[in-house]
Amino acid sequence: MTYYVTTPIYYVNDAPHLGHAYTTLAADVLARWHRRRGEDVWFLTGTDEHGQKILRTAEANGVGPKEWADRLVHESWQPLWEHLEIANDDFIRTTQQRHTDRVREFVQDLHDRGEIYKDSYEGPYCVDCEEFKLPGELLDGEGEYAGQKLCAIHKKPVELLKEENYFFRLSAYTDRLLAHYEAHPGFIQPESARNEVVNFVRQGLQDLSISRSTFDWGVKVPWDDAHVIYVWVDALLNYATAVGYNEDPEKFGSTFPADVHLVGKDILRFHAVIWPAMLMANGLPLPGRIAANGWLLVGGEKMSKSNLTGIKPQDLTAHFGVDAYRWYFLRAIAFGQDGSFSWEDFSARYTSELANDYGNLASRVTAMVGRYFDGVLPAATADGEAERAVREGLARAVAEADRRIGEELDFQGGILAVLDFVKQVNGYLTEQQPWKVAKDPSEKAAARLATILYTAAESLRAVAVLLEPVMPGTSGKLWESLGAEASLGALVDQRIQEAGEWGRLPAGATVTKGAVLFPRLP
Repeated sequence: MTYYVTTPIYYVNDAPHLGHAYTTLAADVLARWHRRRGEDVWFLTGTDEHGQKILRTAEANGVGPKEWADRLVHESWQPLWEHLEIANDDFIRTTQQRHTDRVREFVQDLHDRGEIYKDSYEGPYCVDCEEFKLPGELLDGEGEYAGQKLCAIHKKPVELLKEENYFFRLSAYTDRLLAHYEAHPGFIQPESARNEVVNFVRQGLQDLSISRSTFDWGVKVPWDDAHVIYVWVDALLNYATAVGYNEDPEKFGSTFPADVHLVGKDILRFHAVIWPAMLMANGLPLPGRIAANGWLLVGGEKMSKSNLTGIKPQDLTAHFGVDAYRWYFLRAIAFGQDGSFSWEDFSARYTSELANDYGNLASRVTAMVGRYFDGVLPAATADGEAERAVREGLARAVAEADRRIGEELDFQGGILAVLDFVKQVNGYLTEQQPWKVAKDPSEKAAARLATILYTAAESLRAVAVLLEPVMPGTSGKLWESLGAEASLGALVDQRIQEAGEWGRLPAGATVTKGAVLFPRLP
């Protein structure tokens, strides 16, 4: 079976910001990690291109919605993912026929099963959320919005809509959803998010309006072309349509459902309530896990276009580099919790952990192999207690990183397990002082020097494998400087399990001091 991981599909009302990149990076690292385990992986991302919000944005820019979506996808979204080295297997757009045809079939099937009926509805609607809101979910407006009700997420006035729409019998799935949550306590993560969803569903679900008739930018309801399918029903189905629903039974059977849906916490209910209910109604299996990441905060507020102060992902990568960017957000913020971003914190962590700890270790080791052994990795023939401690430290790091990243989605904890091992190796060199041992001309000292440098180089080999899912470019440079590609093969072929197998880097490998992995910041 395929390990299937997804991101949300993102609205193309504007260019991607740091929050979009955060979720996508987490999914990319998870997918890369499972590939390094030797598993068959399918990683999906894409764009959500229907709905009233997209229509209004396109109109405000004087173009049609499809032209607007094409522009944003080709000029902003896909180029950024390429720039950040996102290794997705597929990129789905909800305007593609492979998607729209299957959406109509899915909804028709629900209709044929008696799960859909027609009725009228009146209520407050947030266009940015594309969602009807309950009274308890609204805020009282102040200042320019005094006297109006606001969406609690977007802090914008909601609109009062009254329409005759088609409804999905979501209320009928209250008990089945609660039973699934109880039987599968890890279905929604983190625990705080699970509790929020469970409490929401326990209050009783209302039937869901699944069509709109006041605009036509969307997938037509198959039996009534005066209506378009609700954008969230359309969007959620991408996880099925992208892997062959009603089109490629073999691929669909081996891939669906997703093992992990990674989502922002503001869209958790759609994924943890509406999506599984739709699948239940259509007799399809439910995903293994829905993991909600927290918000990126700026000045204590949710990161958005209005408070980004002009920061784009490219602004950070131009200053820190792509790999450091990939590393920072997953290392600095515990996945599932809100986390604050600042240039100062990024700079401090970059200098301390990447440049001083990791980069300096690589520079010192490769330089000493060059100075003392003419760039040829020596054999370790004088192992002792110190080397045994390093080997044990590596075994712990591999096991902990694999558990935290591969199973628990604790990216921060997994990265820190590897960085702790880097610190251990730095401490090992400080204690063993190979630069002093090199001054002793005896054969015993020469064997000891060779053992110290082999131990450090072999440790770096393992670190390159462990950090490849997080920093693929840097790991590739280190791998090449260790001469590992010539002696062990390409880095992308290495397995996480093999990272802890001591002695894989053979004596005699040609070690070179390459470019500084993490240059000093300007």
